[in-house]
Amino acid sequence: MTIKILAVAFLALTLSACESAENTNNANENKPAATTPAQATPATASPAASPVSSPAASTQLKAGDKVKVNLNGSSSDATVVSVDEKGAKVTVKIQGQKEDKTVALSAVSKQ
Repeated sequence: MTIKILAVAFLALTLSACESAENTNNANENKPAATTPAQATPATASPAASPVSSPAASTQLKAGDKVKVNLNGSSSDATVVSVDEKGAKVTVKIQGQKEDKTVALSAVSKQ
């Protein structure tokens, strides 16, 4: 029993010694963004020149719409229950099923 406790303590000390206290190359560190790429020229900042970038805005789904949903490689008819544009998710009621399913907006196409 004592040998097992000493072995666990030895492993814990060995693993903690492998961790560095100061890591100067931390990928998770929040760094300020460079100011040069963030600045936009007036020609590229024109709202008329930029196309709609959000798939949710181009689809314009709303509750009650009849849609086709791609789930597990098959397409099913469904009705939209709710749309979460920020999360890019749609809650649908698939015909023949009792429960609602939440799927990605990209898996839904309007009929």
